[in-house]
Amino acid sequence: NFLVFWKSADASAPPVLNSSAELVSADPTSVLTQPVTQQLADSAPTAVEVLQAVAAEPTLAELGLAAHTPVGLIQNLLEFMHLDLGLPWWGAIVVGTVLARLAVFPVIVKGQREAAKLNNVLPEMTKLTNRMNEAKQSGNKFDFAKAYSDLSLFQKQHDVNPFRGFLIPLVQAPIFISFFIALRKMAYLPVPSMQTGGALWFPDLTAADPFYVLPLVVTGTMFFILELGAESGIDNPNLRAMKTVFRIMPLVILPLTINFPTAVFTYWLTSNCFSLCQVALLRHPLIRDKLKIPQRIQHPAAALPPNDGFITSMKKGWKNAQLAQQLEERERRIKNHLDLAAKGPLRQTFTHNPLQQTAPMTAASAKGKTAGGKVRPWKDTVV
Repeated sequence: NFLVFWKSADASAPPVLNSSAELVSADPTSVLTQPVTQQLADSAPTAVEVLQAVAAEPTLAELGLAAHTPVGLIQNLLEFMHLDLGLPWWGAIVVGTVLARLAVFPVIVKGQREAAKLNNVLPEMTKLTNRMNEAKQSGNKFDFAKAYSDLSLFQKQHDVNPFRGFLIPLVQAPIFISFFIALRKMAYLPVPSMQTGGALWFPDLTAADPFYVLPLVVTGTMFFILELGAESGIDNPNLRAMKTVFRIMPLVILPLTINFPTAVFTYWLTSNCFSLCQVALLRHPLIRDKLKIPQRIQHPAAALPPNDGFITSMKKGWKNAQLAQQLEERERRIKNHLDLAAKGPLRQTFTHNPLQQTAPMTAASAKGKTAGGKVRPWKDTVV
Protein backbone atom coordinates (compact mmCIF):
# COMPACT_ATOMS: atom_id res chain seq x y z
CA ASN A 1 0.00 0.00 0.00
CA PHE A 2 2.81 2.39 0.75
CA LEU A 3 4.39 1.76 -2.65
CA VAL A 4 1.10 2.34 -4.43
CA PHE A 5 0.54 5.58 -2.53
CA TRP A 6 4.10 6.77 -3.31
CA LYS A 7 3.69 6.10 -7.04
CA SER A 8 0.36 7.87 -7.17
CA ALA A 9 1.72 10.84 -5.27
CA ASP A 10 4.73 11.05 -7.61
CA ALA A 11 2.52 10.92 -10.71
CA SER A 12 0.37 13.77 -9.45
CA ALA A 13 3.34 15.97 -8.51
CA PRO A 14 3.63 19.35 -10.25
CA PRO A 15 6.22 19.83 -13.00
CA VAL A 16 9.73 20.77 -11.97
CA LEU A 17 11.43 23.96 -13.26
CA ASN A 18 14.95 23.54 -14.58
CA SER A 19 17.72 26.10 -14.54
CA SER A 20 16.52 27.70 -17.79
CA ALA A 21 13.07 28.29 -16.28
CA GLU A 22 11.52 25.93 -18.81
CA LEU A 23 8.84 23.42 -17.99
CA VAL A 24 10.04 19.84 -18.06
CA SER A 25 7.43 17.30 -18.98
CA ALA A 26 7.23 13.99 -17.24
CA ASP A 27 7.72 12.30 -20.65
CA PRO A 28 11.50 12.14 -21.25
CA THR A 29 11.10 12.00 -25.10
CA SER A 30 9.44 15.45 -25.21
CA VAL A 31 12.64 17.04 -23.94
CA LEU A 32 14.52 15.75 -26.99
CA THR A 33 11.92 16.64 -29.58
CA GLN A 34 11.13 20.16 -28.33
CA PRO A 35 14.25 21.98 -29.76
CA VAL A 36 13.79 20.41 -33.24
CA THR A 37 10.11 21.43 -33.39
CA GLN A 38 11.01 24.97 -32.29
CA GLN A 39 13.64 25.25 -35.05
CA LEU A 40 11.20 24.04 -37.72
CA ALA A 41 8.61 26.51 -36.51
CA ASP A 42 11.10 29.39 -36.69
CA SER A 43 12.39 28.50 -40.18
CA ALA A 44 8.98 27.83 -41.79
CA PRO A 45 7.68 30.84 -43.89
CA THR A 46 4.46 32.46 -42.93
CA ALA A 47 1.40 32.59 -45.18
CA VAL A 48 2.04 36.29 -45.95
CA GLU A 49 5.58 35.54 -47.07
CA VAL A 50 4.37 32.74 -49.32
CA LEU A 51 1.80 35.04 -50.97
CA GLN A 52 4.38 37.78 -51.42
CA ALA A 53 6.79 35.35 -53.05
CA VAL A 54 4.10 34.16 -55.45
CA ALA A 55 2.87 37.67 -56.24
CA ALA A 56 6.35 39.17 -56.93
CA GLU A 57 6.71 39.83 -60.67
CA PRO A 58 10.02 39.30 -62.47
CA THR A 59 12.06 42.29 -63.55
CA LEU A 60 12.56 43.15 -67.20
CA ALA A 61 16.24 42.25 -66.90
CA GLU A 62 15.26 38.74 -65.77
CA LEU A 63 13.04 38.49 -68.84
CA GLY A 64 15.90 39.44 -71.17
CA LEU A 65 14.88 43.08 -71.68
CA ALA A 66 16.17 46.47 -70.48
CA ALA A 67 19.60 46.29 -72.14
CA HIS A 68 22.05 49.21 -72.37
CA THR A 69 20.56 50.59 -75.58
CA PRO A 70 18.11 53.43 -76.32
CA VAL A 71 15.32 50.85 -76.36
CA GLY A 72 16.57 49.40 -73.07
CA LEU A 73 16.70 52.84 -71.46
CA ILE A 74 13.04 53.39 -72.34
CA GLN A 75 12.17 50.02 -70.80
CA ASN A 76 14.13 50.84 -67.65
CA LEU A 77 12.30 54.15 -67.34
CA LEU A 78 8.90 52.48 -67.66
CA GLU A 79 9.85 49.75 -65.19
CA PHE A 80 11.04 52.35 -62.65
CA MET A 81 7.72 54.17 -62.77
CA HIS A 82 5.79 50.91 -62.59
CA LEU A 83 7.67 49.15 -59.76
CA ASP A 84 9.20 51.99 -57.76
CA LEU A 85 6.50 54.62 -58.18
CA GLY A 86 3.64 52.10 -58.16
CA LEU A 87 2.00 53.27 -61.39
CA PRO A 88 0.05 50.82 -63.53
CA TRP A 89 1.60 50.04 -66.87
CA TRP A 90 -0.73 52.33 -68.80
CA GLY A 91 0.06 55.16 -66.36
CA ALA A 92 3.79 54.51 -66.68
CA ILE A 93 3.52 54.70 -70.47
CA VAL A 94 1.58 57.99 -70.32
CA VAL A 95 3.96 59.62 -67.82
CA GLY A 96 7.04 58.36 -69.68
CA THR A 97 5.72 59.76 -72.95
CA VAL A 98 5.04 63.16 -71.44
CA LEU A 99 8.52 63.29 -69.88
CA ALA A 100 10.15 62.39 -73.20
CA ARG A 101 8.18 65.06 -75.07
CA LEU A 102 9.04 67.67 -72.45
CA ALA A 103 12.72 66.81 -72.84
CA VAL A 104 12.63 67.68 -76.56
CA PHE A 105 10.45 70.78 -76.12
CA PRO A 106 13.45 73.17 -76.40
CA VAL A 107 14.22 71.63 -79.80
CA ILE A 108 10.62 72.26 -80.86
CA VAL A 109 10.92 75.91 -79.83
CA LYS A 110 14.14 76.30 -81.81
CA GLY A 111 12.44 74.74 -84.83
CA GLN A 112 9.59 77.23 -84.48
CA ARG A 113 12.06 80.11 -84.49
CA GLU A 114 13.82 78.84 -87.61
CA ALA A 115 10.52 78.26 -89.43
CA ALA A 116 9.29 81.78 -88.59
CA LYS A 117 12.55 83.43 -89.72
CA LEU A 118 12.57 81.44 -92.93
CA ASN A 119 8.95 82.35 -93.64
CA ASN A 120 9.63 86.08 -93.18
CA VAL A 121 12.43 86.16 -95.77
CA LEU A 122 10.92 83.60 -98.13
CA PRO A 123 10.16 85.98 -101.06
CA GLU A 124 13.76 87.22 -101.27
CA MET A 125 15.13 83.70 -100.98
CA THR A 126 12.76 82.55 -103.70
CA LYS A 127 14.14 85.13 -106.15
CA LEU A 128 17.73 84.15 -105.42
CA THR A 129 16.92 80.47 -105.69
CA ASN A 130 15.18 80.98 -109.05
CA ARG A 131 18.20 82.87 -110.37
CA MET A 132 20.49 80.08 -109.30
CA ASN A 133 18.30 77.39 -110.89
CA GLU A 134 18.02 79.28 -114.18
CA ALA A 135 21.78 79.73 -114.33
CA LYS A 136 22.30 76.06 -113.59
CA GLN A 137 19.88 74.94 -116.29
CA SER A 138 21.46 77.24 -118.89
CA GLY A 139 24.95 76.05 -118.05
CA ASN A 140 26.24 79.56 -117.26
CA LYS A 141 28.81 78.92 -114.57
CA PHE A 142 29.51 82.57 -113.90
CA ASP A 143 25.84 83.45 -113.26
CA PHE A 144 25.38 80.30 -111.21
CA ALA A 145 28.37 81.07 -108.99
CA LYS A 146 27.23 84.66 -108.49
CA ALA A 147 23.65 83.62 -107.63
CA TYR A 148 24.91 80.96 -105.25
CA SER A 149 27.22 83.46 -103.56
CA ASP A 150 24.38 86.00 -103.20
CA LEU A 151 22.10 83.35 -101.70
CA SER A 152 24.72 82.23 -99.19
CA LEU A 153 25.43 85.81 -98.16
CA PHE A 154 21.71 86.52 -97.75
CA GLN A 155 21.23 83.45 -95.54
CA LYS A 156 24.22 84.43 -93.41
CA GLN A 157 23.00 88.00 -92.95
CA HIS A 158 19.50 86.90 -91.85
CA ASP A 159 20.70 83.79 -89.96
CA VAL A 160 18.45 81.37 -91.83
CA ASN A 161 19.08 77.92 -93.20
CA PRO A 162 16.42 75.74 -94.86
CA PHE A 163 18.10 72.57 -93.63
CA ARG A 164 17.42 73.53 -90.01
CA GLY A 165 13.79 72.64 -90.65
CA PHE A 166 14.84 68.99 -90.54
CA LEU A 167 16.00 69.39 -86.93
CA ILE A 168 12.63 68.46 -85.41
CA PRO A 169 12.15 65.20 -87.36
CA LEU A 170 15.74 64.18 -86.70
CA VAL A 171 15.18 64.51 -82.93
CA GLN A 172 11.66 63.14 -82.66
CA ALA A 173 12.12 60.13 -84.96
CA PRO A 174 14.65 58.25 -82.74
CA ILE A 175 12.48 58.77 -79.65
CA PHE A 176 9.36 57.51 -81.41
CA ILE A 177 11.18 54.48 -82.81
CA SER A 178 12.72 53.64 -79.43
CA PHE A 179 9.36 53.79 -77.64
CA PHE A 180 7.71 51.78 -80.40
CA ILE A 181 10.31 48.98 -80.34
CA ALA A 182 10.48 48.93 -76.52
CA LEU A 183 6.73 48.57 -76.04
CA ARG A 184 6.36 46.06 -78.87
CA LYS A 185 9.06 43.81 -77.38
CA MET A 186 7.45 44.01 -73.94
CA ALA A 187 4.04 43.15 -75.40
CA TYR A 188 5.20 40.33 -77.67
CA LEU A 189 7.27 38.62 -74.96
CA PRO A 190 4.89 39.20 -73.10
CA VAL A 191 5.60 40.84 -69.76
CA PRO A 192 3.08 39.02 -67.48
CA SER A 193 1.94 42.08 -65.53
CA MET A 194 1.16 43.99 -68.75
CA GLN A 195 -1.66 41.54 -69.47
CA THR A 196 -3.60 43.20 -66.66
CA GLY A 197 -1.97 46.64 -66.79
CA GLY A 198 -4.46 48.33 -69.12
CA ALA A 199 -7.58 50.36 -68.44
CA LEU A 200 -11.17 50.81 -69.59
CA TRP A 201 -11.94 48.56 -72.58
CA PHE A 202 -8.31 47.46 -73.11
CA PRO A 203 -7.19 45.78 -69.87
CA ASP A 204 -4.61 43.68 -71.74
CA LEU A 205 -1.84 45.90 -73.08
CA THR A 206 -0.26 42.99 -74.97
CA ALA A 207 -3.32 42.41 -77.18
CA ALA A 208 -4.86 44.46 -79.97
CA ASP A 209 -7.75 46.82 -79.34
CA PRO A 210 -10.89 44.65 -79.63
CA PHE A 211 -13.03 47.61 -80.76
CA TYR A 212 -10.33 49.38 -82.89
CA VAL A 213 -10.97 52.61 -81.01
CA LEU A 214 -7.34 53.49 -80.34
CA PRO A 215 -6.16 53.01 -83.96
CA LEU A 216 -8.96 55.21 -85.30
CA VAL A 217 -8.39 57.93 -82.71
CA VAL A 218 -4.65 57.91 -83.40
CA THR A 219 -5.31 58.30 -87.14
CA GLY A 220 -7.67 61.22 -86.53
CA THR A 221 -5.22 63.03 -84.27
CA MET A 222 -2.50 62.63 -86.90
CA PHE A 223 -4.67 64.53 -89.41
CA PHE A 224 -5.22 67.34 -86.92
CA ILE A 225 -1.50 67.57 -86.16
CA LEU A 226 -0.62 67.92 -89.84
CA GLU A 227 -3.20 70.62 -90.48
CA LEU A 228 -2.63 72.65 -87.31
CA GLY A 229 1.10 72.15 -87.49
CA ALA A 230 1.20 73.69 -90.97
CA GLU A 231 -0.49 76.84 -89.65
CA SER A 232 1.74 77.17 -86.61
CA GLY A 233 5.01 77.09 -88.55
CA ILE A 234 6.22 73.58 -87.89
CA ASP A 235 6.28 72.81 -91.59
CA ASN A 236 9.17 73.79 -93.80
CA PRO A 237 8.29 75.94 -96.85
CA ASN A 238 10.60 73.74 -98.93
CA LEU A 239 8.51 70.69 -98.02
CA ARG A 240 5.15 71.95 -99.18
CA ALA A 241 5.11 69.46 -102.03
CA MET A 242 5.22 66.66 -99.45
CA LYS A 243 2.09 67.86 -97.66
CA THR A 244 -0.10 65.61 -99.80
CA VAL A 245 2.07 62.65 -98.85
CA PHE A 246 1.73 63.54 -95.17
CA ARG A 247 -2.05 63.63 -95.52
CA ILE A 248 -2.18 60.23 -97.20
CA MET A 249 0.29 58.66 -94.80
CA PRO A 250 -2.18 58.07 -91.90
CA LEU A 251 -4.54 56.18 -94.20
CA VAL A 252 -1.66 54.02 -95.39
CA ILE A 253 -0.41 53.37 -91.86
CA LEU A 254 -3.84 52.48 -90.41
CA PRO A 255 -4.27 49.01 -92.01
CA LEU A 256 -0.63 48.18 -91.26
CA THR A 257 -0.83 49.04 -87.55
CA ILE A 258 -4.44 48.27 -86.65
CA ASN A 259 -3.48 45.00 -84.94
CA PHE A 260 -0.57 46.42 -82.94
CA PRO A 261 -0.67 45.93 -79.13
CA THR A 262 -2.59 48.54 -77.20
CA ALA A 263 0.60 49.42 -75.33
CA VAL A 264 1.97 50.94 -78.56
CA PHE A 265 -1.25 52.86 -79.22
CA THR A 266 -1.27 54.13 -75.62
CA TYR A 267 2.08 55.80 -76.27
CA TRP A 268 1.08 56.96 -79.75
CA LEU A 269 -2.17 58.55 -78.60
CA THR A 270 -0.46 60.28 -75.67
CA SER A 271 2.21 61.69 -77.97
CA ASN A 272 -0.38 62.96 -80.46
CA CYS A 273 -2.43 64.65 -77.72
CA PHE A 274 0.75 66.30 -76.42
CA SER A 275 1.49 67.55 -79.94
CA LEU A 276 -1.98 69.08 -80.27
CA CYS A 277 -1.62 70.88 -76.95
CA GLN A 278 1.85 72.02 -77.95
CA VAL A 279 0.61 73.46 -81.26
CA ALA A 280 -2.20 75.33 -79.53
CA LEU A 281 0.24 76.67 -76.93
CA LEU A 282 2.83 77.88 -79.42
CA ARG A 283 0.22 79.70 -81.49
CA HIS A 284 -0.57 82.06 -78.62
CA PRO A 285 1.08 85.49 -79.15
CA LEU A 286 2.12 85.90 -75.50
CA ILE A 287 3.80 82.49 -75.44
CA ARG A 288 5.61 83.21 -78.69
CA ASP A 289 6.89 86.53 -77.35
CA LYS A 290 8.02 84.86 -74.14
CA LEU A 291 9.90 82.17 -76.08
CA LYS A 292 11.33 84.77 -78.53
CA ILE A 293 9.61 83.25 -81.56
CA PRO A 294 9.19 85.88 -84.32
CA GLN A 295 5.72 86.60 -85.61
CA ARG A 296 5.02 85.18 -89.04
CA ILE A 297 4.56 87.69 -91.87
CA GLN A 298 1.68 87.01 -94.24
CA HIS A 299 3.14 87.42 -97.73
CA PRO A 300 1.01 87.82 -100.86
CA ALA A 301 0.58 84.70 -102.94
CA ALA A 302 2.49 86.21 -105.88
CA ALA A 303 5.62 86.63 -103.74
CA LEU A 304 5.69 82.99 -102.66
CA PRO A 305 6.97 80.05 -104.70
CA PRO A 306 4.25 78.20 -106.60
CA ASN A 307 2.69 75.43 -104.61
CA ASP A 308 2.83 72.70 -107.23
CA GLY A 309 1.24 69.34 -106.75
CA PHE A 310 3.19 66.31 -105.76
CA ILE A 311 3.31 64.83 -109.28
CA THR A 312 4.35 68.15 -110.83
CA SER A 313 7.06 68.63 -108.23
CA MET A 314 8.37 65.15 -108.87
CA LYS A 315 8.50 65.83 -112.64
CA LYS A 316 10.34 69.13 -112.09
CA GLY A 317 12.78 67.46 -109.77
CA TRP A 318 13.42 64.69 -112.29
CA LYS A 319 13.96 67.23 -115.09
CA ASN A 320 16.37 69.27 -112.98
CA ALA A 321 18.25 66.10 -112.12
CA GLN A 322 18.56 65.23 -115.82
CA LEU A 323 19.83 68.72 -116.66
CA ALA A 324 22.33 68.55 -113.85
CA GLN A 325 23.50 65.16 -115.12
CA GLN A 326 23.93 66.52 -118.65
CA LEU A 327 25.92 69.51 -117.39
CA GLU A 328 28.16 67.24 -115.34
CA GLU A 329 28.72 64.98 -118.34
CA ARG A 330 29.57 67.99 -120.51
CA GLU A 331 32.06 69.31 -117.99
CA ARG A 332 33.63 65.88 -117.68
CA ARG A 333 34.15 65.57 -121.44
CA ILE A 334 35.69 69.04 -121.67
CA LYS A 335 38.02 68.24 -118.79
CA ASN A 336 39.10 64.98 -120.45
CA HIS A 337 39.91 66.78 -123.73
CA LEU A 338 41.94 69.41 -121.91
CA ASP A 339 43.86 66.73 -120.02
CA LEU A 340 44.67 64.87 -123.22
CA ALA A 341 45.76 68.08 -124.94
CA ALA A 342 48.09 68.90 -122.07
CA LYS A 343 49.71 65.45 -122.07
CA GLY A 344 50.23 64.78 -125.81
CA PRO A 345 49.99 66.17 -129.33
CA LEU A 346 46.95 68.05 -130.51
CA ARG A 347 44.03 65.92 -131.58
CA GLN A 348 41.34 66.86 -134.08
CA THR A 349 38.12 67.55 -132.14
CA PHE A 350 36.15 69.02 -135.09
CA THR A 351 34.80 67.68 -138.38
CA HIS A 352 36.68 70.06 -140.77
CA ASN A 353 40.46 70.41 -140.74
CA PRO A 354 41.50 73.96 -141.82
CA LEU A 355 44.98 72.71 -142.75
CA GLN A 356 43.56 70.67 -145.60
CA GLN A 357 42.58 72.17 -149.02
CA THR A 358 38.99 73.33 -149.13
CA ALA A 359 36.51 72.73 -151.92
CA PRO A 360 36.63 76.32 -153.34
CA MET A 361 40.40 76.18 -153.66
CA THR A 362 40.16 72.89 -155.49
CA ALA A 363 37.73 74.42 -157.99
CA ALA A 364 40.04 77.38 -158.58
CA SER A 365 42.92 75.03 -159.29
CA ALA A 366 40.81 73.22 -161.83
CA LYS A 367 40.22 76.50 -163.72
CA GLY A 368 43.96 77.10 -163.88
CA LYS A 369 44.62 73.96 -165.84
CA THR A 370 45.51 74.34 -169.52
CA ALA A 371 44.36 72.18 -172.36
CA GLY A 372 47.58 70.23 -172.15
CA GLY A 373 46.92 69.42 -168.59
CA LYS A 374 49.47 71.85 -167.22
CA VAL A 375 48.67 74.07 -164.34
CA ARG A 376 49.10 77.85 -164.72
CA PRO A 377 51.22 79.69 -162.21
CA TRP A 378 49.58 80.97 -159.03
CA LYS A 379 49.98 84.53 -160.15
CA ASP A 380 47.57 83.95 -163.04
CA THR A 381 45.02 82.29 -160.79
CA VAL A 382 42.15 84.48 -159.65
CA VAL A 383 41.03 83.64 -156.16
